[in-house]
Amino acid sequence: MAGGWSKDGAVQDQIDSTVEDAVQRSRHRLPSGESLSHCEECGDLIPQARRDAVPGVRLCIACQSERDRHERFDASGYNRRGSKDSQLR
Repeated sequence: MAGGWSKDGAVQDQIDSTVEDAVQRSRHRLPSGESLSHCEECGDLIPQARRDAVPGVRLCIACQSERDRHERFDASGYNRRGSKDSQLR
């Protein structure tokens, strides 16, 4: 059901586009290439099991966990619909 001047399925199109954007961002963040034996940030040894499990790994588990925690707060979703105020102007 469309409302106003939007076409049928417009809301689902917005949802699909937001999900696709998130998938693309995640794919670009995946490491590639040869894994490092030592962490880029702290210099600690990266266990062989981690290097085998994550091809192209660059960080130890502790540094990766810290980075992931910060990125969770930095990565905000898109509000493609805008606010009600902007729609009324």
